[in-house]
Amino acid sequence: MTKRHIFATTALVSALILILLPAIGTNAQSSRKRAVDTPDAPKAIGSYSQAIVANGVVYTAGQIAIDPRSGLLISGGIEEQTEQVLKNLEAVLKAAGSSIDDVVKTTIVLADIGDFAKMNEVYGKRFTAPFPARSTLEAARLPKDARIMIEAVALVRKNKRAK
Repeated sequence: MTKRHIFATTALVSALILILLPAIGTNAQSSRKRAVDTPDAPKAIGSYSQAIVANGVVYTAGQIAIDPRSGLLISGGIEEQTEQVLKNLEAVLKAAGSSIDDVVKTTIVLADIGDFAKMNEVYGKRFTAPFPARSTLEAARLPKDARIMIEAVALVRKNKRAK
């Protein structure tokens, strides 16, 4: 093979890669994961998604007590904020083809760990046995000075009809 043939072959292969790579990458990306977006939960305000579905599992972003219609943090204490956070979480899960019943793990971040008992009372009314695994942490400060943030990992329902 001459240098000219090698150059032409290399150029042809490079051109094919440049043409096919975006399509291969897009297909691989969309089949592996997809973003979830619903108007029934607060919009993502940064470079993140409300949730990602990957391989039959939903990974939600942390939800705080923002009213999705007004975009404002709701007023009230830990009980009211926990209720709103769970409503937001349920909306994201539903849009992902899942539900609160399909949650396998939550991570809860409280602005004050002293709010744990009140939060747990509201939380316990929304989840049923077998309860999801859970971690609860205290943070010095949460976005918008929220009292609570919850993220979840859940399974996607096979029939895609969430409660």
